[in-house]
Amino acid sequence: MKTKQILLIAGMLLFIQAIFAQIPPGYYNTATGTGATLKTQLYNIIKGHTSVSYDQLWTSYYTTDRRADGKMWDIYTDNCNFTYSTDQCGSYQNVCDCYNREHSFPKSWFNDAAPMISDIFHIYPTDGKVNGMRSNYPFGNTAGGAVWGNGKLGICTFPGYTGVVFEPADQYKGDLARTYFYMATRYENIIAGWEANDPSGDVMLDGTNFPCFEPWALALLISWNNLDPVSQKEIDRNNAIYTSVQHNRNPYIDHPEWVNTVWGSGTTVAVTSITVNSAGNATTISTPLGTLQMSAVVAPSTATNQTYTWSVVAGSGTASISTSGLLTATTNGTVTVKATANDGSNVFGTKLITLSNQTVGVAQYQGASNITFYPNPVENVLTIDLTSTSTLPELIWISDVTGKVVYQTTPDHSKVSIDMTNLNKGVYFLNFNSKQTKTTYKLVH
Repeated sequence: MKTKQILLIAGMLLFIQAIFAQIPPGYYNTATGTGATLKTQLYNIIKGHTSVSYDQLWTSYYTTDRRADGKMWDIYTDNCNFTYSTDQCGSYQNVCDCYNREHSFPKSWFNDAAPMISDIFHIYPTDGKVNGMRSNYPFGNTAGGAVWGNGKLGICTFPGYTGVVFEPADQYKGDLARTYFYMATRYENIIAGWEANDPSGDVMLDGTNFPCFEPWALALLISWNNLDPVSQKEIDRNNAIYTSVQHNRNPYIDHPEWVNTVWGSGTTVAVTSITVNSAGNATTISTPLGTLQMSAVVAPSTATNQTYTWSVVAGSGTASISTSGLLTATTNGTVTVKATANDGSNVFGTKLITLSNQTVGVAQYQGASNITFYPNPVENVLTIDLTSTSTLPELIWISDVTGKVVYQTTPDHSKVSIDMTNLNKGVYFLNFNSKQTKTTYKLVH
C-alpha cells in the first residue's frame, strides 16, 4: 500500500512539474507590438522577478544547470564534466580545476548593482580558469586568438570593432545572444545609464534603452541568434528558472523570432557619403611618433548604421590608426587615412596626411610597464622579457601599419620568442593587453 502511495505521489509531482515546465497560459497576452513597443511590453511582463542572493545561485544550479548525466553544463569547456557542489570553486590554476559563477554580461558593466548581480539568467556555471581569462572582455568573433576551453581570446574580426574579444563555441552563441537581449529587456528602465561604467561595456552598449547596443554589437548578437537556434538545454533552463528560482522567463527563448521583431524591424537607410576630418584641419604630423586625431561625418544623418572602420593606406610613408581614429606617424612620407562604412554599402571617405621627422627603432627598449624587448630593428627572432612585470599580459600581438594582426599569443612564461623571418620587411607595432590596459611599441623588421 505504501509503495502505491509513493508511486502515486511521485506521479503527481511529475504531472505538476510538466504543467509548470512550459509557458504559462496568457503569460505573453500583452506582447502584441513590434520594435521598441514590443520590448517595453515584454519588460512589463518579466520585471519584478523574485531576486535571490548571489550565494543562492550555487544551490539553484542543481535545478537549472545539471545535464541529463548529472554533470554540470559548462558553456566554456563542455568536456570538464564537473560534479555538482564537489567541483565548485575554490581556487584554480588550470582549465577543468573547478566551476564558478560567470556573469556573461559582466557585472562591472552595471557596477555590481542589484538585482542584476544575482540574476541567474545571465550567470552561468563555467570553468573558473576560462572565466578568469574571459574577464570582462566583450563577446565577438576572432579568426585566431588563444584557445581557452572551447572559446578563444583574440582580436575581433567582426566588422565594426577591432579590440580584444572572447568568442564562445558556436553551440552557445545563440544562448548568450538571447541572454543579452533578455538583459536589455528586463532592465530597459536603467540600461541607458550603464554605458560609462566600464570601457569594455561601452564597446557594446550605446547609452540608450533602445536599441541598447552599438550597431556592430547588435549585428553580432542577431547573427548569433540566427546561427544557433534555441536548444532543449535553454528551454529546460528557462522553465527551471521560472518554476524554481526567479519566476520570470526569457521571452527570446520562448519566442526567438521576437529578436527580429524587436531589433530587426524597420527600413534600413544606407550610408551615402563619409567626410574625413582632422583636429584643427591639420594635414601634417612633424614630430617623431606624433599623433593626430581624425574624425568622420556620415551622411545621411538618418543612416541606420552610422559606424565606420578606420584604416591607413600607406603611400611613401607609414602610420597606424586606432579604432577611435588616433593616427600615429611611423615613417616619413604621405599616407591616406580612410573611414569605411560598416553597413555593407562600401562607402568610404579619405584624407591625405604628410609625415616628417620620423625615426626608427633602437637596439633594446624597456617600456614604462617594465616590458623589455630586443633587438629593434629585428632581423629574425624578437625576444620579449617579462621578468620585471608584476603579471603576465593576457595577450601579445603584432600588427602591421594597416592594423592587420600578423601574430598573437597568450604568454605563459616570462620570456617570449617570436620568429619574424617570414614577415615582410617594414614597420610593425608590438601590442600588449593586460586587464583592459593596452600598450603599443613601434617595431622595425
